[in-house]
Amino acid sequence: MSKKDLLLVVDMQNIYTEGQEWACLNTRGAALHIQKIINSGRCQDVIFTCFLPPENPQGVWKDYNIKYAHINANEWGNEMLPEFAEALTRYPLYSKSVYSSLAIPEVLAAAKKADRVIITGVVAECCVLSTVWALIDEGIYTVYVTDAVSGFDVEKEEAARLVLSGLSPLHVAMMTTEEYLNEI
Repeated sequence: MSKKDLLLVVDMQNIYTEGQEWACLNTRGAALHIQKIINSGRCQDVIFTCFLPPENPQGVWKDYNIKYAHINANEWGNEMLPEFAEALTRYPLYSKSVYSSLAIPEVLAAAKKADRVIITGVVAECCVLSTVWALIDEGIYTVYVTDAVSGFDVEKEEAARLVLSGLSPLHVAMMTTEEYLNEI
């Protein structure tokens, strides 16, 4: 029986590419795996998210906006990776100003309609992990695609996987892109 999967692509923005201040370990590699999933047609529903600073930050987000004002002002850095330009003509992009993508009402609604959420993107130990926790709290089964997620460095990326592996297989499955695409 085939499952209705929602592919969630978290924050694949230019600021996370090599040479940028918030460069992740393998953003471009993760992008290739995400494109492979999209192009497979396995997920009928695909949603992209991006992180943009809040207009009226509250609490610690005020300090965050002050510290990272130069990044917040970087229009190119906040744009989605160009390799997703074609997909973004077919699938929605929603912005958020917190870590979890489930803070976006449209994402939460779509996730609740899916059998599973296939999670990909950056940053493994930040927005991706926060989103997975929120999905689990909502009772939504999650597939964490290990090679389609990137963290700031090896240690942090592996730490995120280690934490989530303790919730597997009850709440989350850990798979590579190939394992996901070949799943029966």
